Amino acid sequence: KLTELLQWYAATFRDPMMLQPPEWFKAFIYCEAFLQMPFFPVAVYAFLKGGCKWIRTPAIIYSTHVATTLLAILAHILFHDFSKSEHLGPQTQRERLILLSIYVPYLLIPLLILFTMLYNPHYNHVEKRKRK
Repeated sequence: KLTELLQWYAATFRDPMMLQPPEWFKAFIYCEAFLQMPFFPVAVYAFLKGGCKWIRTPAIIYSTHVATTLLAILAHILFHDFSKSEHLGPQTQRERLILLSIYVPYLLIPLLILFTMLYNPHYNHVEKRKRK
């Protein structure tokens, strides 16, 4: 069933990276599995508990890492010549934009986390030390 779902997704949205990922995309998948996925339960705990200012640095690292990987993926979708792909990729600008719309939320959410960590006074509070 999952294989069929993957085949359907790849054909419907013309995403050959899911069926035959380039080597750099495979590296991103490993980063997701071994770096990003372990971060999720920690982040859920910190955000649900609230008041956990220690999450700021890990969240900044996570969000900048994910945003950086997504920029490479989005550039690949926009500019790569998919005509030589074994699996059907986007051929028209409209198809590229549709595929892009699948990936863009994965960029927006980390950017929201990053800006929250950088600019929200709760997480951006600089502790002032008393002078003696």
